[in-house]
Amino acid sequence: MSDTELLSLQTDHIRTLQQRYEHAIAEQGYDGLLISSGAAPVRYGDDQAWHFQGYGPFLHWTGLTGQEHSWLLIRPGHKPLLSLYHPVDFWHATPELPDEPWLQSMEVRSSDRREAPVMNVNGRLAVVGDPSQLSGVDGEHNPEGLLSALDETRVHKTPYEIACLARANHIAMQGHRAARKTFLDGGSEFEINLAYQQATGQREAQAPYHSIIGVNEHAGTLHYQYYDTEAPARPRSLLIDAGVRFRGYCSDITRTTPGAGERRFAALIQGLEQLQQRLCGMVAPGVEYVAIHRKTHQGIAALLNAAGVVQGVDDETLVEQGVTRAFFPHGIGHFLGVQVHDVSGKKEPPPSDAPFLRLTRTLEAGMVVTIEPGLYIIPSLLDPVLDGPLGKNFNRSVIDELRGCGGIRIEDNVVVTRDGARNLTREAGG
Repeated sequence: MSDTELLSLQTDHIRTLQQRYEHAIAEQGYDGLLISSGAAPVRYGDDQAWHFQGYGPFLHWTGLTGQEHSWLLIRPGHKPLLSLYHPVDFWHATPELPDEPWLQSMEVRSSDRREAPVMNVNGRLAVVGDPSQLSGVDGEHNPEGLLSALDETRVHKTPYEIACLARANHIAMQGHRAARKTFLDGGSEFEINLAYQQATGQREAQAPYHSIIGVNEHAGTLHYQYYDTEAPARPRSLLIDAGVRFRGYCSDITRTTPGAGERRFAALIQGLEQLQQRLCGMVAPGVEYVAIHRKTHQGIAALLNAAGVVQGVDDETLVEQGVTRAFFPHGIGHFLGVQVHDVSGKKEPPPSDAPFLRLTRTLEAGMVVTIEPGLYIIPSLLDPVLDGPLGKNFNRSVIDELRGCGGIRIEDNVVVTRDGARNLTREAGG
């Protein structure tokens, strides 16, 4: 899609948001809504701030991830009023607003003050954002009912949002290919991360989340957060979970690569890849997302038996006895949008057999989800199973061989369409 087409879709996106927000505001009994962009808090005992990426509803409208101390006023029947903080500052550069068509849909002002501008709203005004930024601002702060209604406006993505998510996938896959090559060339986790950033043209602070880059046993720590600067003597595996922000929208992609000579681990990756693609094929309107999660556990059980990790225990027993949860302890995925774990995924609590599942809804057209099965060798989870009643059915030599590889995760970003699904990650060459 060309940039011209994308910008045209953004104007339609703003029009759709105006309708959705006006409906939510009226339904909750308000006459106006003031949205704070937020600001990075200063670290305790320091004069440096944390990294800043913006408050979700502000990004939903503007995509301006680095715009601190700014405000957006939504009033039924009026153009949105966007007040941008532009200080006179010789210490820092002030972000320049792009000259794009969507701005014609708003009244745009600049201010050199961090405080909220004076709002001309007759009636009830709701104000949403980080409470630390709302002190002294007139209006009702973060009303729970309205916050839930605003979250719901983000569940069904507009064509513009899907186009941004697709672009974020395309850029991220360039990074994943560079990361894989660096690993196979003998690079360290730190060097792999640099290769990813170089290929995506994105600094770590701009990324939607801290990239997970685990080599060998580090791949078994689900949110592994460090980068070794020295490569291991024997590189056996790479798990990289990394995304990109594009105009505020996130990609979230995971790939696993075997090292040279790791035939058993490579076969497990291939098996999980096949399972993952079957799970992606389940995505469609009317499908319970929890059903995809449960199908994952059935697939993991079958894979454990097929790979000779377990012997003499049927798939159903492995699931019922919680064995598969030792190998696959997290949920199958989540909503994706201007947040990596996007909002409004759990209208109901997750079931007892899926306590970490972040999405429990029935799928509908316009939703965007991740599908990310995993299979890990995590000692703290697996060792109690090995010491339990089914321990005798495990092939210890196979498990010992796999321990040094850590684990596998394969993750795609998938749009629910009217008649099925669209896999944005595979479209991007993933």
